[in-house]
Amino acid sequence: MAENLEVVNKNSISNDPLYLQIEGNIAFINFNRPEKRNALSYEMWTKIPDLIEECEKNSQVKVIIFKGVDHSAFSAGADISEFKTLRYTAEGADKYNRATLVAEKAIMDVSKPTIAMIQGFSVGGGCEIAVACDFRFSDENGRLGITPAKLGLVYNTPGTKNVVDLVGPAKAKDILYTGRLLDAEEAFRIGLVDRIFSSDSIEKETLDYAKLICKNAQLSVRGTKKIINEVLMGATEDSQETAQLVIDSFVSEDYREGVHSFLEKRKPNFKYS
Repeated sequence: MAENLEVVNKNSISNDPLYLQIEGNIAFINFNRPEKRNALSYEMWTKIPDLIEECEKNSQVKVIIFKGVDHSAFSAGADISEFKTLRYTAEGADKYNRATLVAEKAIMDVSKPTIAMIQGFSVGGGCEIAVACDFRFSDENGRLGITPAKLGLVYNTPGTKNVVDLVGPAKAKDILYTGRLLDAEEAFRIGLVDRIFSSDSIEKETLDYAKLICKNAQLSVRGTKKIINEVLMGATEDSQETAQLVIDSFVSEDYREGVHSFLEKRKPNFKYS
């Protein structure tokens, strides 16, 4: 893990272009370059796995929210200043692409639910991160797009698969062939966005949804995420690992608490984290 990893309080201000806040059971990974619409640098990509690891290890954290530091943008994509430096040679481009793949995989593989809270632009790498999350919530000003066709680039297979899984092959081709930006309504209509909220309410609504997940048995939530990820990779039957997850749940403290609370007509007090 990076030694200079910064974790700040929810109401603190950081100068770091990408930083982690933790409030209660919810972690916020903030893109903090508003002057550049939160454009993603190579350094930011390489830091994402460290922040994810910090969230994974922190038993207090139950949900992770990716967001822009303000309402101006989620992330407008790659830092264009790196196109003629790091990304201008095959070697540099490969280094950059490997960093994005590692970051995407970290987001997809983390056991805890992830939400992209989109305000304004979510384009290119920004949309790539959003698509890797479990959920995408947008305000009415959301603009989403993946634009390699406008730069003469080819999008990687894992990222492309994520888009196809969400919207299907024809709509994925539309998004990638044209490189056009979709407004929040169209993105919602085709399944690229899960919910749309007003600019005034998106933070509260996203937090309320995250808190709803936090109240449930985390053994169930994380087991479900694991199994859905296996299904997306082609599984149609339980592996030894997922079969064990199911069996273990029946002998867990959370299962006993869930049964007792149901019979006693009270809210459960789950212990697993």
